[in-house]
Amino acid sequence: MKSTDTFQRFLFKDLHIRGEWVRLQKSFQEATNNCNYPDVINTLLGETIAASVLLTGTLKFAGKLSIHARSKKGPVSLLMAEASHERSFRGIVNYQGDIDTNSDLKTLLADAQLAITIDPDKGARYQGIVALEGSTLSECLIHYFERSEQLQTHLFLGCDKTGCYGLMLQKLPGHQAENSTEDTDGWNRIVQLARTLSLKEFEQTTNETLLLRLFHEEIIVSYPEETVRFTCSCSQERVSSSIKSLGKEESLSILEHESEISVDCQFCGAHYSFDRQAINNLFNLGNIH
Repeated sequence: MKSTDTFQRFLFKDLHIRGEWVRLQKSFQEATNNCNYPDVINTLLGETIAASVLLTGTLKFAGKLSIHARSKKGPVSLLMAEASHERSFRGIVNYQGDIDTNSDLKTLLADAQLAITIDPDKGARYQGIVALEGSTLSECLIHYFERSEQLQTHLFLGCDKTGCYGLMLQKLPGHQAENSTEDTDGWNRIVQLARTLSLKEFEQTTNETLLLRLFHEEIIVSYPEETVRFTCSCSQERVSSSIKSLGKEESLSILEHESEISVDCQFCGAHYSFDRQAINNLFNLGNIH
């Protein structure tokens, strides 16, 4: 049975290459079902979320990793995806106007830079800058790993209406061929095979079958699948606290012009509304009109 909403590691034992799968279907739909994004925006967000979950697989400590960009010239003013070592994620994208369905990453985020921020639960925050040198997110991240981390990397990122998907391969750092009989062309061979993977094939096939189909001649160790979930910190209680922080006078002043105070969560699209009675109850005003 094909797994959904999972992260899984694997290792090419004799080639010193590590790999990771991520497939987010129900969780990605949960994250976006209130947002009504155009297809190109939905794909951009999905690929960024998939990438953030893949990159948490490189963390050696408890914490979060985010991919973030802001653009003043492109139609996408904000792009952000955040994932944690606990395999949870959230994401947001803000855009203006009609979006050309053929727009690439450079067009959508004109004159922007991608930032990868690692935020440990304990310790100092670290941030790396990813130049938008490629037309896709995967190309930009490959360049980042090769230049900043000196890690040979291959990334496949895809997204459609069913969900978002990702594959990352990396040559393990610090390993050099020890003798002339070692397979020195292993990395190139594995990447060439991985490049034959299509989004449709990824969507319809299990990780186990994909490994067998793509790399049937290799010795591979697969690790257990881990469940990935969408999490959003918004709640009725947190929104109520935010309104209380406005103060009674400010809240009642808004109701002089509006029938209710409305708050929409940017991460999950949830809508919260507070009419006059709800505001009265919030500030213990009884049934004051």
